Amino acid sequence: MSGARLQGKRILITQADDYMGPATVELFREEGAEVIEDRTDLREKGAVERIIDAAGTLDVLMANLAAPANLGIAAVDMDDDTWHQMFDIMVHPLHRLCRAVLPQMYARRAGKIVVFGSGTGLKALEGVSAYSSARAAQVGYVRTTGSEAARHNVQINLIAQNFVENPAYFPPAFQETEAFKQLLNQGVPLGRLATPREDALFALFLASNESDFFVGQAIPFTGGWAQ
Repeated sequence: MSGARLQGKRILITQADDYMGPATVELFREEGAEVIEDRTDLREKGAVERIIDAAGTLDVLMANLAAPANLGIAAVDMDDDTWHQMFDIMVHPLHRLCRAVLPQMYARRAGKIVVFGSGTGLKALEGVSAYSSARAAQVGYVRTTGSEAARHNVQINLIAQNFVENPAYFPPAFQETEAFKQLLNQGVPLGRLATPREDALFALFLASNESDFFVGQAIPFTGGWAQ
């Protein structure tokens, strides 16, 4: 089933081949958007500015910024390089992306930025201190910058997701274990993983005009794990 909820919109998706990128690209094109897929390493100096300049006029920016969660590393065992890596991948590029694209959106008094974040930025999960801290920083950034942008009729929001099908986070072999089944049964009221398509549908809502009254929100998409 296809529609036209994004008809005529020019949308940039970062890390388009990773995390929630592929499902979002597919759905947005079905909904009539002109999708620009970017696969650049946004840690490179000047990379963000080059991408935004090359993209031209943008109606929507999808900030898809993913990094390995480094599961099982306690805060006391976290080295500086791993800590900084999380912020270099997920926090600093978010600021640069917003700083580069917001002026054109402010000038038109129209635009949306949607961040694919994580529920670990809202709820504690032991063993991912660097990852969750970077995700929490994204939440704080979206709340503050979202409030500023709203005064120019631009909406910035974040999907705080977890328990979405992704082999990088939930390998098929792990999903067959009793530990994983117990995790779902005890931690996720819905008792299952979301599909990437379900996540992309939520992103579609936030990228469309239907979400015009949402400002600076970090909205859980976790099957009830974080509320």
